[in-house]
Amino acid sequence: MDIIEARNVWKNYKIPHEKRNTLFESLYGLMDSKMGYESFTALKDINFTVKKGEWLGVIGHNGSGKSTLLKVIANTIRPSKGKITVNGKITSFLELGIGFQPDLTAKENIKIYGAIMGLSDTEIENRIDGILEFGGLTRFKDTKIKNFSSGMIVRLAFSTAVQIEPEVLLLDEVLAVGDLDFQKKCFEVFDRYREMDKTVVYVSHDLSTVQRFCDKVLLLNHGEQIGIGNPEEMISLYQSIA
Repeated sequence: MDIIEARNVWKNYKIPHEKRNTLFESLYGLMDSKMGYESFTALKDINFTVKKGEWLGVIGHNGSGKSTLLKVIANTIRPSKGKITVNGKITSFLELGIGFQPDLTAKENIKIYGAIMGLSDTEIENRIDGILEFGGLTRFKDTKIKNFSSGMIVRLAFSTAVQIEPEVLLLDEVLAVGDLDFQKKCFEVFDRYREMDKTVVYVSHDLSTVQRFCDKVLLLNHGEQIGIGNPEEMISLYQSIA
């Protein structure tokens, strides 16, 4: 069964030109829309499927469209053309901790996230201690998120997401800012998810981790789909791209 299917997915953006300095330029810009914006294509005709229990790695140089693709899968942005279909409850670990409320504590944010994911009050309460312990944040449970470092936010976001155990998990550079102990915990979760047949889309520059956990890999370059297939082959192709 296909859990995720992308068909002919495009994403275009309109980028405004520099601020106009004269009244004439401003008025003329309003009359001629071509002067005010230029088009940028972040994704170009992307096609793939991910079956239940599969791990799809997404690799490519900076600016290749990896994070944009995850946002389209998560439905935080809509494709300009084409369609993404997701069958299952999805948890997105994008733009680390972006959904947290800065003026609320770690514990309060966990409760909100759990409620959004459909957990009962009792289920949330039973998981709070485990979430905080996993992230090494037990003594910061009553600290407001705005006082957290970026690394602490990453640990809290990942710990919350995996303890709630979604059907589909989107991960964007989750290991990039964690210490070795946190990375070890992440790998243990990854191993457990493999055993549980969880579906994961994993964006990372850590090619060894991609090769270790992913069943197949999607290679992007400047928004284009260069290939999708065996991790070793796609990683070799990626390394050959200047």
